[in-house]
Amino acid sequence: MRKAIKSDVLKTAITENGLTQGQLAEQLNVSSQAVTNWIKGKDFPRPATLLKLASIFKLTFEQLVVTNDPGKPIVAFRKKGNAKTNSTHYAKAEAVGMLLKPLVEYLPEQQALRTQITSPSMDYHKLQLVSEQTRNRLGIGAKAELKYEDLIGEFKECGAILIPVMWGKQHEHKNALHIRLPVEDVTFIFINLDTYVEDFKFWMAHELAHVYTPDLAGTVEGEDYADAYAGTLLFPIKCAKEVYHQAIGIDSPDDIITYLLSYADEHLISLNTVYEQVNQYAKNINAPALPIDKKHLHIVRNSTAGPLVSEALYDPMPPAPDTYLASCEKTFQSDFFHALKLMIHEQETGSSYLQQILDVSVYDAKALYEELRH
Repeated sequence: MRKAIKSDVLKTAITENGLTQGQLAEQLNVSSQAVTNWIKGKDFPRPATLLKLASIFKLTFEQLVVTNDPGKPIVAFRKKGNAKTNSTHYAKAEAVGMLLKPLVEYLPEQQALRTQITSPSMDYHKLQLVSEQTRNRLGIGAKAELKYEDLIGEFKECGAILIPVMWGKQHEHKNALHIRLPVEDVTFIFINLDTYVEDFKFWMAHELAHVYTPDLAGTVEGEDYADAYAGTLLFPIKCAKEVYHQAIGIDSPDDIITYLLSYADEHLISLNTVYEQVNQYAKNINAPALPIDKKHLHIVRNSTAGPLVSEALYDPMPPAPDTYLASCEKTFQSDFFHALKLMIHEQETGSSYLQQILDVSVYDAKALYEELRH
């Protein structure tokens, strides 16, 4: 399918940055005519030039390029902290998506009937209703802990393929990576196990929201909705109401935080999730927010953080390839590596393929490859 630069976006970017087409061409090491042809839709930059163009103007691939390719992977990131995604991140993730396409035929037949949120809304009461409906379907009470097994089962039911990875705590900016192949109707979700246990459940719930709202995946609105849905699902209004009316009567901010922390521990979620949901409830009833300094809250949160998921799952670390693959299949109900094993045996796929799609070291890719070959 033919791609083209969004001419209005490019022209505006050139003007706002005080450049001429000739000066831009100089920076990109191309001719002025090449830039003119991009604007007229007669030509399209090479990949390396496109990445440089996007970097100069700080634009994402989606902002800069118009394409009528229905098979282009749809990418969504669960951002880490305040890290920002850029065109390089999107291009790399889309490339992984393209590499995953040949693997689809080796996956089990996907579920045809899947749960979807038909009218996603940031309205407080609508979010609570969706959360309640999700919990009812899972057979979980309004105040009960939502367990990992419940979330993993939902991914399975919705035909989403979980891929547990160990990217380290500081790996670029991703806690999770969501890649949907629209033509193949398959979603792959890479989840980073090198993250704290109490945060991991939120990221999984966030990714589940993307699965429920496929039309929003890859958009800012989709990220915002996924965050809102995750918090509501993990700590619904009945929990938030109970905690708020008890906490608001506590005099000491430190004692309030200790009280919130007890609920975070009970639900195995982060202190921040409890705090945010309680204050959302207060805002909804026009009541004062909890008198807590948020910086102090984060200090307490960081000082009370538990182990990483990978550390909780594997002892010793790092796990042997067979242990890791077994946990992917048994704990996370993932068909990914079984499909990969079939593909390796049938197509004689090499270890470099694993390195690219999993974004791991050459050493780790080879170790996994040898285990899958047997």
